[in-house]
Amino acid sequence: MASPALVMATRNPGKIREMKALLQDSGITLLSLADFPLLPEIPEEGATFAENAAAKAKAVARLTGHPALADDSGLMVDALQGAPGVFSARYAQDRTTPSPPTDADNWGKLLTELQGVPWGERGARFVCELALARPDGRLRRARGECAGVIAFKPRGETGFGYDPVFWVPEYSATMAQLGPEIKNQISHRAKALAALKTLLRSWLKEQETGGSGNFMTNLE
Repeated sequence: MASPALVMATRNPGKIREMKALLQDSGITLLSLADFPLLPEIPEEGATFAENAAAKAKAVARLTGHPALADDSGLMVDALQGAPGVFSARYAQDRTTPSPPTDADNWGKLLTELQGVPWGERGARFVCELALARPDGRLRRARGECAGVIAFKPRGETGFGYDPVFWVPEYSATMAQLGPEIKNQISHRAKALAALKTLLRSWLKEQETGGSGNFMTNLE
């Protein structure tokens, strides 16, 4: 019997690598939007991470006919009242330039915004909201967070996004210095996905038995 397919609702290569590493022992065939090049872009118009993740998961599940896993994640900085938040990926977006900002553009702007802010007031957290949707529109969510501090300058070569400036006190290093093995144990995305693994196992059992199973019980 073929492995059940799950579509990751992203074209971000960094997220695809992380998700595949986190789900490598799941027994699921993992696809991404890169496998569906004709799918339209799905705008992120929600006011929260949860709203954006749910909208992406539902749309991709409906358009592909496969269950879809979507995440919306970002950085929330205490000194900036939670910014950049849902605008994390486009924090340094210049309205006069259509091209999206690079990771360095975004964390560069963040460091500029935090100039003069002392270490004790640079607390921050990565937040990930995951949504797992079926083609019929049913949905389940999970949330994960990882607390840290915004460093004064970037360090490290691995990861993506704000990893070079996100200091993890427990390891005395930035997320970009830790490497994927440690990151995939402590990250906001790993924590959110761990909360959904029971649900995924239930789905696998359903696929094997051919029954309705209990995938998507207690749904919103």
